[in-house]
Amino acid sequence: MRGDVPDVRLVGIDWGTTNRRAYVLDSTGDCVRKHEDDQGVMACNGRFEHALQALLVELRASPSTPVLMSGMVGSALGWQQVPYLDCKVPLQQLPAEAVPVQGAPAGCNWRIVPGYCCRDGGTDVMRGEETQLLGAVLIGHRDGWVILPGTHSKWALLRQGKVVRLATYMTGELFSLLSAHGTLSPLMETGLADNPAGLAAGVALARRGGPLSRALFSIRARVVAGDMPATQARACVSGLLIGAEFAAADRENSRDPSAAAVRLIASPALSSMYGEVAALFNMRATLLDPDMVYCAALAEFLKSGVV
Repeated sequence: MRGDVPDVRLVGIDWGTTNRRAYVLDSTGDCVRKHEDDQGVMACNGRFEHALQALLVELRASPSTPVLMSGMVGSALGWQQVPYLDCKVPLQQLPAEAVPVQGAPAGCNWRIVPGYCCRDGGTDVMRGEETQLLGAVLIGHRDGWVILPGTHSKWALLRQGKVVRLATYMTGELFSLLSAHGTLSPLMETGLADNPAGLAAGVALARRGGPLSRALFSIRARVVAGDMPATQARACVSGLLIGAEFAAADRENSRDPSAAAVRLIASPALSSMYGEVAALFNMRATLLDPDMVYCAALAEFLKSGVV
């Protein structure tokens, strides 16, 4: 991304519950500026137009610059609730499905990308990840499993550019809650985040199966009984929770050879941890940069002429 500010053609915003990431594209579709802050939907207190206008000033973009938003900004908690698309809708149709913001100032082309609702034997939803998945498809990853770790980790199975299966795991949220409350909290507070032995021990617990709550308590039991150093507890919880995702996928896809390879769209820290767990499950993990895939999707929206 260049340091100067050439012609600004599009501002794309990944507007989540807690955080907000913005990308500025020029007329060629190149990302020329990036901005990240903690002004997620919960921090806006309903003043979304004010928050967007302030962001455009920060980005040195004109008030009339087209804006494309994805994530929780399109939820009931956000600016405007945008209905989910059915997973039968191909990802490359997303540009045609972007919804204009109601009540936007005259001359402003502001749109919100809808999320997806999948009903493949159950019901699951996503908002924001669909835009990253579109970017992954555009750079050649049209088939196979894509993992998007985070507060709610998403596993999306793609077939010819469509999401045919979606599974969400509350991994990040559970880890945060366990870190802050309960009997595991003191151990996790003093434990080491980067501890390969602890991570492997947690993965082994996940592979063993059984109730997650029992496996979690067993970590505390091992420490107090002297069978595990307290320094391993934090990484062990990570290994167990992340390992539970892979164990579930392993059971569901035991006869599918394509499941031996996954793509990861995540920050370097999460990609590293998920990559380690994938290796322990004998899965090959390809890392995709989240900024790269998001900007690839934005360039497609720009090319479509919708914004």
